[in-house]
Parts: sequence; structure tokens; C-alpha cells
Amino acid sequence: MTTAVRPTTTTASPPAPKRGFKLTPAALIWPAMLYLILTTQVPFFMTIYYSFFNYNLVIPDNRPFIGFGNYATLLTNPQNLQVVLNTVILAGGTLILTLFIGGAMAMLLNRNFPGRGLLRTLMISSFLVMPIVTAVVWKNMLLNPVFGFFSWVVASLGGQPVDWLAQFPMASVIAMITWEWTPFAMLILLTGLQSLPDDQLEAARLDGASPLQEFQHIVMPHWTQAIQVVVLMETIALLQVYGEIYGSTSGGPGLATTNLPYFIYQKAFAEYNIGLASAAGVITVILTNILAVYLLRMINRTNQSNKGG
Repeated sequence: MTTAVRPTTTTASPPAPKRGFKLTPAALIWPAMLYLILTTQVPFFMTIYYSFFNYNLVIPDNRPFIGFGNYATLLTNPQNLQVVLNTVILAGGTLILTLFIGGAMAMLLNRNFPGRGLLRTLMISSFLVMPIVTAVVWKNMLLNPVFGFFSWVVASLGGQPVDWLAQFPMASVIAMITWEWTPFAMLILLTGLQSLPDDQLEAARLDGASPLQEFQHIVMPHWTQAIQVVVLMETIALLQVYGEIYGSTSGGPGLATTNLPYFIYQKAFAEYNIGLASAAGVITVILTNILAVYLLRMINRTNQSNKGG
């Protein structure tokens, strides 16, 4: 007697889940990082590379290595040292003026009064003007010794018209760029001021604090981060001022308003001296970082002294 053999049925195991490709945050960031490296760091390292050569486009085949020769030329020539000093004076003077004027305007616009929104919009309009347009407007409409507005005011008061760009070139350029960058400082400082809780000010007033004490011990410490943003952004931008100088004074009279960016333009596109222009560009980057770090540390020390006081 034969017994039927049951076929054994095996239950098939479910297929293993396929491991899909997962994009990590680092993988999403890397395309942008590669783009930044290619567009910023590669040109910067090429600038450092060319700064060690006596490279002139007039004789492109003759490019001897001279080490730090370009840097020595820049740092030992008294005229080039004047250019570095002009750069520091221009950036420092404009930064101080924009902080003071922008802070005063921010405190004014922080109050409630009719037409505040319209006034705020009008006051930021100068920041939207292109640098070369700013230079043309100031040079021809305001500072012109014959038909400029300031000369008309001086003549109306019985004085002699002044050729501002010839007699006071650096002060004129600083005034021009201050007019352009004050709205930026005002906006940042106004944003910081509007985030200050009202109860802190009311408590200080109830304790009998004077307006000066209220500003020193409450407003200024609260403004520290906003001031740091203004200092960082403006320091980087003001050390790269070019269009205003190109359109108004062309670096003159003489070297009176020549800063590092305009000096780089002259060496690279007028004299075709790529090696010297590259060295000046590297010095500009180093100077920008030194000034930014120094100013931020000074602000932090001032804030700590205010808190301690």
C-alpha cells in the first residue's frame, strides 16, 4: 500500500527591502560648498600664486619667480603706504559716521509719529543707488564748484565757492559714502532697537534712571549684536570701495583718495602689472580680517565694561 506523499509547501520569505540612496544633510550641502570653493577660494589661491611672480601682461612669457618681492615693494614704497593709510582712513571714518548717524536715525524712527513708514522708506533710498551713480550725482549736482548745491549755499551766505573734490577730497569721498551706507546701519540698528522689551525701559525709568543711563546700560548692551553686524558688513564693503572713487576723483588729486581697490585697478588694468596687483589684493584681504577682528573685540570689551558698570 502506497502512501501519497504530500508536497511540502515552503512559505516564501518576503523580499529584503532595497536599500535606497539617502541624501544626508552633508550631501545636500556639498554642491553649494563646491560652487563656493570654485568661485571664491580658487581665484584667491591663484591671486596668491601670481603675487610671487613678476608677471606683466605686456611680456606674458617672461614671468620670473621673485618670492615676496611684490610685497616688499608695496610695503616699502612711501606712496604705497599712503594708499594703505587712505584705505584705513576711508573705511574707519565712514564706519564711525554711519554708526553715529545711523544710530540717531534708528532712535528717531523707533518713536511713533505720523508718516513714520513713509519717512523710513525715503531714508533707505540712498542705499539702493548704484555706487557710480552716487559718484556722478555728488560730483556734478552737489560738489561742483560752479553750479553745485553746496557751492550755491556757500555763495548765498557770502562766501567763496569751494572746489570740494580738489580742496577736501578725502572728506568729500567719506561724506559721499556715508550718505550711501548710513541707511544700512540705520536698518540694522532699528531692528535691534525694536527687539528691546519695553518693560526693561519702564523698569529703568521707575528706578529713576536718566536718559543717558538708560542708553548706556540698557540700549547699548542690547545693541551689541546689531553693531557687530554693521561693523562686519561695512568693514568688508568699505575696504572694497571702488565705484565712488572711480566716478568722482579717480584716486586724486595725486594719491589723496587712492585706496587699495583703486590701486589694484590701476596696477592691473592701466599698468598690466598682475603680480603687484595680486599682492595688493592679498594685503587687502589680510587688512580686512585684521580690522574686523579688532573692531569686534573692541565692541565686546565695551559691552563687558558697560555690564560691569
